[in-house]
Amino acid sequence: MKVLSINFVTCAVKACKSSADSFPLHPKDAELVEDEIELNPDMILNVLPRLDWKALRTTASELGFPELPEQAPSAETLQSDEKTLQDLHHILLETQISEGKLVCGNCGHEYAIKEGIANFLLPSHLV
Repeated sequence: MKVLSINFVTCAVKACKSSADSFPLHPKDAELVEDEIELNPDMILNVLPRLDWKALRTTASELGFPELPEQAPSAETLQSDEKTLQDLHHILLETQISEGKLVCGNCGHEYAIKEGIANFLLPSHLV
């Protein structure tokens, strides 16, 4: 599961729908795999406005990446700052969790990740 994907998922437990603590899901016991992918600046520039920057900072920190800036960089800043662009590309697209769990900060439910695929199916008592 790519780090980019974590920025778009929240806990599916019904009781967590109204809680701000259900997003982002927190990686636990994560085994990271890095794949080299050709840098696509347009992709990063287009996805940046859709990201929850605070959640990305939290996830990156929990995975052991250097701290991201407090504010999301603007498109103009990224176009002139090759290092930040490459760092975001590395975190968002080249890094994925191959094994581990995603944990809800509200209810504590753990979603297993096996072979890079997260299982978001809930047991019947949580639906």
